[in-house]
Amino acid sequence: MKAAKLYSFNDIRIEDIPVPQMGAGDVIIKTKACGICSGDVMPWYIEKKAPVVLGHEPAGEIAALGKDVTSFKKGDRVFTHHHAPCFQCRYCKRGDYVQCATWKSSGIIPGGISEYILIPSINLENDSIRLTEGVSYEDATLIEPTACVVKGLKRAKIRQGDTVLVIGLGVMGMMNILLAREYGAGRIIGADMVKFRLDKAIALGADAVIDVSKADIYESLSNITNNEMAELVVVGPNSADVMSLGIRCVRSGGQALLFTPAKPGEKLTLDPNHLYFNDINIITSYSCGPYDTAEAFELIEKKVVSADKLVTHRFPIERTEEAFRLTADARDSLKAIIVFD
Repeated sequence: MKAAKLYSFNDIRIEDIPVPQMGAGDVIIKTKACGICSGDVMPWYIEKKAPVVLGHEPAGEIAALGKDVTSFKKGDRVFTHHHAPCFQCRYCKRGDYVQCATWKSSGIIPGGISEYILIPSINLENDSIRLTEGVSYEDATLIEPTACVVKGLKRAKIRQGDTVLVIGLGVMGMMNILLAREYGAGRIIGADMVKFRLDKAIALGADAVIDVSKADIYESLSNITNNEMAELVVVGPNSADVMSLGIRCVRSGGQALLFTPAKPGEKLTLDPNHLYFNDINIITSYSCGPYDTAEAFELIEKKVVSADKLVTHRFPIERTEEAFRLTADARDSLKAIIVFD
């Protein structure tokens, strides 16, 4: 079968590799679509995993089942998360699934951008979803990234009527806009430097946008909100400087959600008294767990999130590198996906 393997940020190859051999509790899916994650185009993040078959947002059809599988059947259309927890450890019992050792060690084989994928039994039973009729394979590639937004906004305790500032309007920023509205935000403001993305944010429901190539975020937000700022600031860029700016934009009693890690070696300098006397919380949110993917699936069933809204480019596996570069360029695109025959 064909698979897209990254050896370095500038070296992605389409290789012929064996179809994985499944065990009694595993299944193999014929991949139908897989998204390119914005996290996978951060060189420092992806290269530490190299060589690696790219992709962790797949959807497909079950082509073969292990003899002990009873929860799914051949021909089922499925989404699977690339990690799955044990549900038994101390972390899992607290709902901290991404800290579970099983979650961290589990994975799909060999990766999402391959013609066939082995779903190990732990992933199959603990975080895979049978797709309903109204959810396409392209829609299903959005389940995992949507789940990351579900988790983040819930950790940030978004409330009815909140003013929300979303800094960075790639596909994850757009999902934060869509879900913030669904969860009751009163006013949503997006910030980016790309006109395509600023226009798209308005089309998807943002009330206002800030072009950071022309205006200061802090001053613009102050003007838009009559100096009230935002109860919730979602910081998308992987930059400690932008995180610091985002914290400055938080209204007293609000929170900054750090949605992406900073580049290695960067330091975030804080004034603890500013946080303390203004009751400002800093929230982090890494990946997602099974209950987040279940809620994300429901949101996609309701068309709150859909491929029609967010997928801008589609490529065959042979053009994976082109899709990867488009995503890394972060200009006139949102979501690029790989589609399979």
